[in-house]
Amino acid sequence: MQEYLGPVRAICARLPEAYEERAWHGVRWRIRKRTFAHLLPIDAGRPPAYARAAGTDGPAVVLTFSSSGPELAALHHVGPPFFAAPWGSAVVGVVLAPDVDHEELVELLTDSFCLLAPRALAERVRAGSQ
Repeated sequence: MQEYLGPVRAICARLPEAYEERAWHGVRWRIRKRTFAHLLPIDAGRPPAYARAAGTDGPAVVLTFSSSGPELAALHHVGPPFFAAPWGSAVVGVVLAPDVDHEELVELLTDSFCLLAPRALAERVRAGSQ
């Protein structure tokens, strides 16, 4: 998990008022009290809900995030490495691999943050990315 923690941490640290905390399993990033990213390992089929959703008993590392609209529909149906999280209709997961596209992670995590952040913060992030 360590090879993915640094890059995800760096992306999330650039988002205003975002903070990192230990989750019940893995690490999550939040804006106010809303989780916009969750990074966790799957090993020996645990945690079972994530292993089932991702279609792997591991070892693997997954990242979950929020999405909406056409992008959400596309990510839910594109198949591996993406998967629909059964615990939230707007939550998507991706099984990370060493060749993960860093720019795609930036886009997915920034979009997730903007969906859950207060409007003023989201607008600030969107204005800065243009």
